[in-house]
Amino acid sequence: MKQNCMIISGGEFSPLPAPDADTYVIACDKGYAYARRCGIRPDLLVSDFDSYDGEVDPEIPLRRFPSEKDDTDTIIALRAAIEMGFARADIYCGLGGRLDHTLANLQSAVFAQKRGVQVRILSPDTRIFTLTAGSLTLPRLEGFSLSVFAAEDRCTGVSIRGAKYELENVELTDAFPLGVSNEWREEAVTLSVESGVLLIVLSKL
Repeated sequence: MKQNCMIISGGEFSPLPAPDADTYVIACDKGYAYARRCGIRPDLLVSDFDSYDGEVDPEIPLRRFPSEKDDTDTIIALRAAIEMGFARADIYCGLGGRLDHTLANLQSAVFAQKRGVQVRILSPDTRIFTLTAGSLTLPRLEGFSLSVFAAEDRCTGVSIRGAKYELENVELTDAFPLGVSNEWREEAVTLSVESGVLLIVLSKL
C-alpha cells in the first residue's frame, strides 16, 4: 500500500514534482495532460472528458463519469483517496483559472478533511493546508504571508504561536477575516484548532 496520494487537478498548470515510489497518483481529466507533460504516469485517471479528449494509456485504470454530475473531478479523486485510506492528499494544479473551480477545490479539501484526509493544495505561489482538532508547525517561509480562515461556520480554540500577530484560544468565524496576512516572528509558527476546519494559506508576497 502506497503511503501518500498526489492528485493532479485541471486548474492552472504549474510544474509537477516527480512522485516517489510511495506516492499514489490520481489525475483528474485535464490533469492527465499535465501529468503527461511532466512525464508522470498516474496510477488512476478519473474523468468526464469535458476538458481532455486526447489519448489515454489503456494500461492506466480509468474511472469514467458523465459530464452532468454533482461531483467535480477533483472531489471524485478525493473520494478515491478516502476510499483507499490515505491520511493525506496533495493537490497540484488546483488553483488559478476559473474562480468557481478554485472555490470548489477549497470546499472539496474541507470535505476530505472532515473525513480524515488532511489536504494540501500546492502551487509555486500558494500553499493551502487543512487542519482540524490538532496542530501544525510550519517553518519560516521567506517571501510568503501566513493567513488562517474558518472553513466552516466557526473554528474554536484557534491559537497561533511564533507569528507576529499571535492568537490564543480564540474563535474564528467564516464571516470575518481576522486571521488574514500574518507573518513569521520566529523560525517556525505553530497553529492549532480544537474544532472546525481551519484553512491555512501561505501566499507569495
